[in-house]
Amino acid sequence: MRVFHSDRHLEHAPRAFINRGRMKPCPEVPERARILKAAAEVDGHDLADADHFGIEPVRRVHDPAYLTFLENAWQRWTEQPDFSDEVVPNVHPNRNMDIKPRGIIGLAGYYQADTACPIGPGTWAAALASTAVALSAAQSLADGGGAGYAYALCRPPGHHAFADMAGGFCYLNNTAVAAQYCRDQGAARVAVLDVDVHHGNGTQGIFYHRADVLTVSLHGDPSVYYPFYTGYEDEVGRGDGRGFNLNLPLPAGAGDDAYLLRLEQGHERIRSFKPDVLVVALGLDASEHDGHHPFLRVSTEGFARIGAAIARLKLPTVLVQEGGYVSDWLGTNVAAFLREFERAR
Repeated sequence: MRVFHSDRHLEHAPRAFINRGRMKPCPEVPERARILKAAAEVDGHDLADADHFGIEPVRRVHDPAYLTFLENAWQRWTEQPDFSDEVVPNVHPNRNMDIKPRGIIGLAGYYQADTACPIGPGTWAAALASTAVALSAAQSLADGGGAGYAYALCRPPGHHAFADMAGGFCYLNNTAVAAQYCRDQGAARVAVLDVDVHHGNGTQGIFYHRADVLTVSLHGDPSVYYPFYTGYEDEVGRGDGRGFNLNLPLPAGAGDDAYLLRLEQGHERIRSFKPDVLVVALGLDASEHDGHHPFLRVSTEGFARIGAAIARLKLPTVLVQEGGYVSDWLGTNVAAFLREFERAR
């Protein structure tokens, strides 16, 4: 399988992370990508450096003012007295405060949904390079020279990023950028299938009013799990997009069989949509051994079955790496998924 990557992700090494009121080391670390890349190399996949695409494909998805914020946030942060090592908001707008601020402290809260997306000196470059990885995989499908599928080893991840907001370790929405690029390259309909353990809230938000991109997400029950505010089954799209968003939440502790049953529901909707291209937001954090906060209990065999099931859709497919955190099982899980995906094709 063609595997695209970029070493520029190393420029982003976040430290700050507040979870359930406690300051903890950030789990979204460069080691994640090293493990995933090593697993792909061991299995003999064809690794390639990402091409350069610039900012224009990103502008097709993201708000210009938000992109300006991301590009300049670190510099503006360092111009204030007593600045910290990373841009981390300490106040956010809420239902009683809705005026867009002007200073960097206020803008940080306005554009960063939580404390899990700190911005350091290399964050913008790494995030932009991560979109190039996803775009390279999408372009390989458009070129028609490959097997009809490719894996984008993206870091930082992207599916929690809205058009104008970062969150949950995500800054630019790689999955959405890839989906829009496929549309711009001639695909009339694109389906996004998100198998990360967390709801793909940013991707849902970006396409929520559209009928040309179907969004399907399997994830942990948002009533008790991040991102809490989205991911419920009654969120079906709005306006032209009504009926083109499907959320399939799962209870804590759900394992392989329960997951595969939900996945088949998503596949039924995808088949009825008849997309030209499938973009998979490939989270590996549904693992029973995930190194961050295990919620579901998918085994390595389960990831192999998920990969094979997705492959049997027989669609041109872009696999975009999302979550999956450092553990002794991370490389094993991605290898099992990719191996069985390719075998089933």
